[in-house]
Amino acid sequence: MLGCLLILVPCSLAQSSITHSKVECSTLNSAILAREVPYCVMLPPSYAQGNARRYPVAYYLHGLGDNEQSLVNLGGWAIYDRLLREKKIGEFVVAAPAGYTSFYINSRDGKLRYEDFFLREFMPAMQKKYRIGTSRRERGIMGISMGGFGAMHYAFKYPEMFTVVSANMPALIEHLPKEFSQEWQRELMGAIFGNPPDTAFYEKNSPFHLASAISLSALKRLAIYFDCGAQDRYGFNVGTAAMDKLLTQRGVPHESHIYPGGHDWSFVLEHLAASLEAQSKALGARQYPR
Repeated sequence: MLGCLLILVPCSLAQSSITHSKVECSTLNSAILAREVPYCVMLPPSYAQGNARRYPVAYYLHGLGDNEQSLVNLGGWAIYDRLLREKKIGEFVVAAPAGYTSFYINSRDGKLRYEDFFLREFMPAMQKKYRIGTSRRERGIMGISMGGFGAMHYAFKYPEMFTVVSANMPALIEHLPKEFSQEWQRELMGAIFGNPPDTAFYEKNSPFHLASAISLSALKRLAIYFDCGAQDRYGFNVGTAAMDKLLTQRGVPHESHIYPGGHDWSFVLEHLAASLEAQSKALGARQYPR
């Protein structure tokens, strides 16, 4: 899922000469994960004016094989800036932590407690360091591939914390097979879900189970957008169609698309704008003079 060569940001602060949005990259010392966790934050143009204004925030979760800098280095930052220039989105902060191969959940064996880190350490640290909203209506979650799984997991499990979820080519598998057929599945997914896979554990954490289990009123409060390529090599288009069907059957308003394309960054760059626009609209992001 998205194995890419990344050109890393060479310093802790990068700046666009066109819109003056900024990217800060740093690390957070995690007691839960017992390591320094890198992260990057995209700050909108007016953030640097130094006023007391607080901004909505979208937490961005990267795909398997990528890292916290992928959105910046592989074209997402340029799309964010373009949408700002074209006034198609308002200003909001985007915070992206390193997710490793975690699927953004606590692993079955308890050795990698990523969900605990994200909720108990990362989000509070971002709220303390940056002028971002702390209420549900000011907080969104988004992701691609593995990060799309994580974004939908968090949104459906904690609808009281997020007002919008958006995902490009999310890693949606309705039911795991009884055994992993490929080496990468055994090594990467097996570390999180067990090898052979613990299907009960997977389904408990699956966005499908969570979308079925939470109350209809809570689910309907979420703004939901997701898309996938019709030629997705992992078959996530099948999972996307199944999620669309589930939400439709529950009578939940949402936007879902199957577009031509595969599982790669070309697809992400073609459709990331829709994900950012969904975040902006639901977060009530505003445009400010600069």
